[in-house]
Amino acid sequence: MVVQIPRPTIERLPLYLRCLTRLASSGVEVVSSEELGNLLAITSVQIRKDLAYFGEFGRRGVGYDVPALLAQVSQILGVNRSRKLVLVGVGHLGQALANYDGFREHGFNISAIFDADPNKIGLTIVGQRVMPAHRIVEIVPQMGAEMAIIAVPAHAAQKVTDALVQGGIKAIWNFAPVRLIVPDHVEVRQENMIVGMLALSYYLAQRER
Repeated sequence: MVVQIPRPTIERLPLYLRCLTRLASSGVEVVSSEELGNLLAITSVQIRKDLAYFGEFGRRGVGYDVPALLAQVSQILGVNRSRKLVLVGVGHLGQALANYDGFREHGFNISAIFDADPNKIGLTIVGQRVMPAHRIVEIVPQMGAEMAIIAVPAHAAQKVTDALVQGGIKAIWNFAPVRLIVPDHVEVRQENMIVGMLALSYYLAQRER
């Protein structure tokens, strides 16, 4: 029987990866769940519960072997190998995402960039020539990419998504302010920045009352 991993647990895995990466870089070889919890503001019980979904890690009374746990979490997240990314949309946000060094640090390589604006087609961004969006279905299958970032206006997002899915994309990080309709085998991560800002504004407004 396949164990259903809770989404909050999945959301915490990148936090563990980042923390373990810092510890390993600092030469730390062993860390306890309590120490990890203090660094991440997560209870040690929660950390042990999260990791238990994926196997037996650490030794009671000793702690976790940092390099070994880092390798395991990297494998769980699938960042122990390079992954090709497709970026669609090179407005201000798209260009900022293209230049984000964190992608390359974790093995995510932007292998193709598309846009529908004739003034942007042909530009070179992070070593990639911007190609016309209408060629997504033609080009993406040739690359073998499975992941895509969408940074286009809302009205264009679904059409772009349909083309990406037809081209073999199985995971989409969507920055367009619209919900996408995709087949069951495609995973979508919605990133609506204004929703985040409005949520922060709510907390400020509550404190001002």
